[in-house]
Order: sequence, then C-alpha cells, then structure tokens
Amino acid sequence: MISLYDGRVYLKDGSVVKAEGPDREGPDVSARQKTMAYGILRDHDRGDGGDVLHIRFDSLISHDITYVGIIQTAKASGLTEFPVPYVMTNCHNSLCAVGGTINEDDHVFGLSAAVKYGGIYVPANQAVIHQYAREMMAGCGRMILGSDSHTRYGALGTLGIGEGGPEIVKQLLENTYDIQSPRVVLVYLTGRPERGVGPHDVALALCGAVYKNGFVKNSILEFCGPGIKELSMDFRIGIDVMTTETACLSSVWETDEAVEAYLSKHGRKEDYRKMSPEEGACYDALIEIDLSSIEPMAALPFHPSEAYTIRELKACGADILREAEKRAEEQFGGKVSLHLTDKIRDGRIYVDQGVIGGCAGGMYENIAEAASILKGHDIGCGAFSLSVYPPSMPVNLELIKNGIMADLSEAGAVFKPCFCGPCFGAGDVPANDALSIRHTTRNFPNREGSKPGDGQLSAVMLMDSRSIAATAANHGRLTAATEMDYAPEYPMEYGFDDTVYKKRVYFGYGRPRKEESLKYGPNIAEWPKIPSLRKNLLMELASVIQDEVTTTDELIPSGETSSYRSNPLKLASFTLSRRDPDYVPRTEAIRKEAAGLTNGEPSDRIKRALELAGASAEDIADTIMGSVIFARKPGDGSAREQAASCQRVLGGCANICYEFATKRYRSNCINWGMIPFTLDKDTEFDYAPGDLIYVPDILEMIRSGASDISAKVISEGRVNDIRLHVAGLTEEEKKILECGCLMNYYAASKKEG
Repeated sequence: MISLYDGRVYLKDGSVVKAEGPDREGPDVSARQKTMAYGILRDHDRGDGGDVLHIRFDSLISHDITYVGIIQTAKASGLTEFPVPYVMTNCHNSLCAVGGTINEDDHVFGLSAAVKYGGIYVPANQAVIHQYAREMMAGCGRMILGSDSHTRYGALGTLGIGEGGPEIVKQLLENTYDIQSPRVVLVYLTGRPERGVGPHDVALALCGAVYKNGFVKNSILEFCGPGIKELSMDFRIGIDVMTTETACLSSVWETDEAVEAYLSKHGRKEDYRKMSPEEGACYDALIEIDLSSIEPMAALPFHPSEAYTIRELKACGADILREAEKRAEEQFGGKVSLHLTDKIRDGRIYVDQGVIGGCAGGMYENIAEAASILKGHDIGCGAFSLSVYPPSMPVNLELIKNGIMADLSEAGAVFKPCFCGPCFGAGDVPANDALSIRHTTRNFPNREGSKPGDGQLSAVMLMDSRSIAATAANHGRLTAATEMDYAPEYPMEYGFDDTVYKKRVYFGYGRPRKEESLKYGPNIAEWPKIPSLRKNLLMELASVIQDEVTTTDELIPSGETSSYRSNPLKLASFTLSRRDPDYVPRTEAIRKEAAGLTNGEPSDRIKRALELAGASAEDIADTIMGSVIFARKPGDGSAREQAASCQRVLGGCANICYEFATKRYRSNCINWGMIPFTLDKDTEFDYAPGDLIYVPDILEMIRSGASDISAKVISEGRVNDIRLHVAGLTEEEKKILECGCLMNYYAASKKEG
C-alpha cells in the first residue's frame, strides 16, 4: 500500500526521480527551495535568509481550552490590539459542565477580548476550530498558526502549524516563530480509492508506515502526484488533518480546479492560485501511496499508528487484540486491564459504540457516505450506539437540506452539536471496558475519558466513517465498508451558506474597542510568579516514566480537567493524575524544600546532598531548586501548553528525556522556562523519584549555548556523573530560559525598553 525511500528524490516532468549512490545522502538545499513548502516559507520569513527561519503568520486561531491563557499572557506582556486576524472558537468546552459556570465564563471573557483587541469570536456550537479555518480563513500560499495540534490546512494550499499558546502570544506581540529550516518529504499519490475506502483509511495506513520509525518527524509533507485529482476536497482534507499524527511539522498539497471550486463556493475565489513544485524540486525523502491498494483500516489502542487492515483484524482478531491487551497491561502497570478479546463472539468482533465527528470525521462527505451505507438498515436496539457530530452549522444545514440527517436519525444515529468533545473525553465517554470505533483524530490512553486510577478503562479503535456505518448496519459486528453493497444516495456536491456566521460570529478584526474591559469570571486567575534561573540548578525527580512514548494527555489529562484551564493552580492539580497520581503530592514536598533553599535555609537533606555533589557554601547560596520529570519520549499529541505550564506552576524546572516526541512540546517547555534536557540513547536512566540531580553553572551553560552539560546524580548517598544535553537553542530561547518563562522575558524586555 505504502512504500518509503529514505534519500534524496527529485520531481522532473511530474515524475519522481530517486537519487542513487552518494547523491542519495544529504539535502540538496538549493533544489529544496523549489518545493511549494519553501515557496510559502520564504514569503513569510522575516529573517536574513539563513538556516533559521523567522516566520510571521497571516492569521491565528485558538479554541476555548487555550485562548484565555494566551490573552492573559499577551496582556501581561503589553498587548494593545490584535495585529492579524485572530479567531477564537468555542468547540472544546461547550458541553462539559464540570465546575459550574466556568465554561461559559470563559466564553464571555473570549467575546470581551475580541471586542477590546479586535478579534473574531465564534460562539459555542457554531463550528469546530479547523472547519471554521477551512471555510473562512485558509487560502493558497498562506500560513496559519493555531494553538491546537491539528492545525492542518494543506489541502487548501495553506501551511498550518499547531503550537502551544506562547507561540501565539509571540505573534500577537508581533514577534516571530523561529525554526530551523525543515526537511520536506514528498508524498506521491497514484491510483484511485475503491468504493468503501475513505480518508481515514489512507491516513491510518500512512501513520502506521511512518510514525514509529520517525520517518517524517518535524518535516513538512508535500503531497503531489496524479492520485490527487481522484480525490474530492473532503477526502483530501480528511487525510491532511491526520498528518499531525505522523509527528510532521506541517503539510501542503498541489492545488487544482477542485481547490478553486471549493474556495469559490466559500466566497473566496480570490484566495486561489495554482500551486505545484518547480521543475527539479528536491525532497529529503519519499512516501509513495497507491490509493487503489488502500484497504479499510483500524487503529487499535492506544495510537493511530497501531494500524491494521480490517481484513487482518477479522482474520487474526484474537492474536491482535491480545497484543493490545498486553500493551495496556504494561502501560498501566497491571493496575487496570483491557479485555478486548472478550469482544470476540462466535469468531466475530463486536464493538460497543460508534462516533463520527470533529475535524477529521465530521465532514459532509463522510456523513453522507455513512448515510448511504446505513440506508435501509438500523443500528439495532442492543448495546451499540452511534453519534454524529457535524463540523459546522453550514455543513449541518446541508445535511438537513439533503435529507441525510433525517435518514441517519431514522436508522438510530443521534446527531450532536458542532463540538470536539468525543476527541478528548468530554462527550460520548464509553462504558468501562467498552470498545468504541471512531472517525476522530486520536485514540491515546485516557483520551476518551478513562480514569485508570479509579479502575475505569475503555478503548478507542479509529476507523473511517464508512466502515463505522457498515459496522452499525450489522449492530456492532466489525465490518469493512467494502463488504457492503451500496450506492450513493445523496448529492456529493454540497453548498455553503455563511448566513449563520454573518448572524452569529463577531467580526472585530481591525476595529478594536480599547476602552472596553475584559470580563472575568471567578475561575479566571492570573499566573503565579515564576522564578528566574540562577547560577546552579538542583532538580529532584518527581516522576520517572519508562513508557516508550508519553502523550500530553497523560501529562495533563483532557476531558473534564480542561474546564479548569483558566485557573493555573487548579488545573495543575490534575498533572499526571491518570499516569502517576503521586506526582502532585511529591511536587508539593519539593516546593517546600525549594523555598527553604531560596530563602537561605536549606533542609539538612538538601544541604548534605549539595555538599556531597561538591557544592560550596557560595554555590549553595546561588542554587535554585525545582522538580523534574523523566520520560523516555514525552509530548506526543496535543499542542496544549498546559502539558508544560502545569509542571511549571507546580515548581517544575526541566524535563529529561532521550528525545522529545514533537517540536511543539519542546517549545512549550522552553516557553514556560523548563530546560529541555536530553540524554544519549545509550545512557541508562535507572533512578527513582526522590533522587536529586545537581547541575552546576547551568546559567552560564545556557547563556553560552553549551550542548554538553555535566551533572551529578545524588542517589542513596552516592554521587554518579551524568551527561545532559541542551542542543539548538536560539538566542531568544536562551533568554526565555534565563528569565524563567516567556512572560518574564517580555516583562524584562519592556523594562529595558
């Protein structure tokens, strides 16, 4: 289905030419400039044309888990008005009722910020964040920065990048997004998908091929080839949004008359231009996808890359599901168990729930195809249920007009608002030990609402809406859509009426009303004071996680915890709660000892440890202390900066790992003043919570840009040397770490100014 080539390739006369021998290795920097990606990057680079890009984006977008913190941070740093269009959507906490009025209080705050600073405010249930961007913002050659990891609009010719809130703050303050020139990987599409195969099938196959081997990590994927013209816009968009799960930086596609028609339909014909690579464009690697060979797929818990064909899963279900059970057993240390093999009855796999929705599944075409498959069937009156979440009110209206909503409802499906909740555990949480099939973006552990610490664990298997509908037609028996004999029952061409947006969305860009006040609910709190770095650093291990990958959802659980997103201390109390419940109590004890050290009254334990590590009295007086997490590969998943900020609020000062899963999580750590230490792959880290790590002269090391840093581990009365690394810091990142966080850095800059 998919083949990989790890070496230089060129596009010549529309065909792929693979470099061989010595020419295969290393980038062709000059010819890489001929890619679409670099054409867009050059147009947005405010630097000197060097290897580090300094990007200014055309527009920004956030949702209601992130925008309050962003605006609070920007306000504290001197914000007076939004310099570019900044859209605030309300699609993540519009149904979650935990905490009383606090969700709607944040929405009121968001509207007041749009009024005061000149923003665009999309009320709750009008659109999910990325659908609004597609319908109203994306255009050929543009760049959009979003505080959500699935900020991907490449099928419309836009480089979308998802980052943590501090990067949005930088743009609001007219600073730049700084990044090393990225690799570009060619994704060459041929063939045509057969009926019953949908965008999620292609996306899951892609994730399975490239995620675990890091083939496209922090790269830009550039989609080209004759297969593109065989795909509708909804199909392209459905693949594109899932590129986030490959760990790439962004994506962009060739544009054609289908893109022109899409933008014209959405009232923005002027935003179209033909985009394709220049002749001789060079790429750092190649992914070839024969669309005609793609089969219906399923991604097992707990990652989109755990991808199997449904054919394989049906043939070898017991073995495959048993392996998933073993992974869960290892991941949760035997505290809770999945019983997926119990889903096999009479040799067939049965699931408990289906969900189609969000920025990946909730597209018009996905829902229309599902309705065609379910036509003449029903989902039954047993345990299986089916929920559908359209992505925007304009799409919702088209589903009503074309009879799709009525027919799906007759079959037993339940339509829900335009809401992202099922994707992160704030809607349609399955029962304990249930197996849910979903056309959504992720199936990470805990993400669908599980609480392993309370003995609650369910599982999500990602599938395309078409196979979800086929399974629903068989009352929960796993079925690939290609097994169903069906014909399209509904028009695939659909309209777009923006009347509902004109009536409900607040369009304030360019018209700030600076005299207006922000409206604060009682849960909205300011950030606590964060200390700056000192000469020496003492870290105490507060959690040691040896999993292969640690997601941001494990660092700070999503779902109901997100209701407290505007109260830093309250939200921080949930940090690692579903992965290491002892983490927060440990940090409380560490903070007390850290305060004593800062005040010149170190505890006997801390004083003895520092002296054992060779610190003088003068060194001890100039040492700051914080907690640290070790994880082998942290930060896969969401762009939410709370995964880092919550650690910082609790006194976290660093992360130690072998590598960071994503660039965005590493950036979040830096922007919140946490040093991103890495270890050599062959360094064994067999230490435990309570052990101490002393890093002398860390301030000078950061200032000088030293990549190799000597440190000492104090464990059980013994001292061991350890070598840490902090590679590739920009000058601004060094200053942010020195100041303690981005807010402190901006405050210091204002004083200097």
